[in-house]
Amino acid sequence: MSNLELSIAVGDYDRNRALFDGRVRIDGVDPVFMKLSPEEIFFRAFRTQDFDICELSFSSYTVGVANGTAHYTGVPAFLSRSFRHSSIYIRNDKGIERPEDLAGRRIGIAEYQLTANVWARALLEDDHGVKPSDISWVRGGMDTPDRPEKIKLDLPADVSVEAAPEGRSLNDLLVAGEIDGFIGPRSPACFIEGNPNISWLYPDLVGAAKDYFARTGIFPVMHLLGVRKSLADRHPWLPAALYKAFSQSKEHAIAQMDDTAASAVSLPFLAERLADARASMGRDFWSYGVKANRNGLENFLDHHHRQGLSKRRVSVEELFHTSTLEQFAI
Repeated sequence: MSNLELSIAVGDYDRNRALFDGRVRIDGVDPVFMKLSPEEIFFRAFRTQDFDICELSFSSYTVGVANGTAHYTGVPAFLSRSFRHSSIYIRNDKGIERPEDLAGRRIGIAEYQLTANVWARALLEDDHGVKPSDISWVRGGMDTPDRPEKIKLDLPADVSVEAAPEGRSLNDLLVAGEIDGFIGPRSPACFIEGNPNISWLYPDLVGAAKDYFARTGIFPVMHLLGVRKSLADRHPWLPAALYKAFSQSKEHAIAQMDDTAASAVSLPFLAERLADARASMGRDFWSYGVKANRNGLENFLDHHHRQGLSKRRVSVEELFHTSTLEQFAI
């Protein structure tokens, strides 16, 4: 029997590169890899289901599972994770001195349902008592005007979301002081360009993230792997084979960081930063699998439902193919 030739669209991350260069093979699969940006992958996956296997937005996928419209089934290989304290930007000339000061403010977002925005709203509510309904949300393109929301949403009545003025980006509004801040997975152009009036809400990002992890044990999941449902139905061995291969590829990336003879990452003090991450978060700080991540997954699903993005509270087990919920051991 010949291998399946399947398209796989994922980001060009160190944890995927052993798959790209063939050091790790996917059992039974001849992959056609496409290294694309998350924005392109998600747009094409959720609009037209262009790929057999692909990286998925955790939030957008959860919306589909809750609605019964998901075209992919999840594999718990978490290709992107991030502490989203670094996703909250403010005008530092508007009297915002602490997170609680965001209540009553106008905050820009590219899309309400973006995973990074779900996590940012969750930490504002859990740690600072600022609920989504306490903020006036302004939705539009971050640097390019008139960005569409990928998924139609039916938000709670007490949540205020208005469209940015036609032809104006959120970056324009932030520079002009017409919004008080911005939340999103990418930095707005004015921040990158060094605008002195734009800064992070949390001045000590690493300290805030370490404190959050110490209290919650959560390293927020942004993206997971998905396989087309029709493929998983025809080939029920495929999701587990993907989990195995992507896990092995991630372990190759971690092992490369451990090699101090020649740094695999263009970052000074890599060994020291790796040691610091392990001291704070344990050796398996970028864990795959349901068991090691259940606490964070449950937290996200709670907030996703409470924020009005999933019409019902999705269970962790619904997210992932049954063959990936447990792994064999020797």
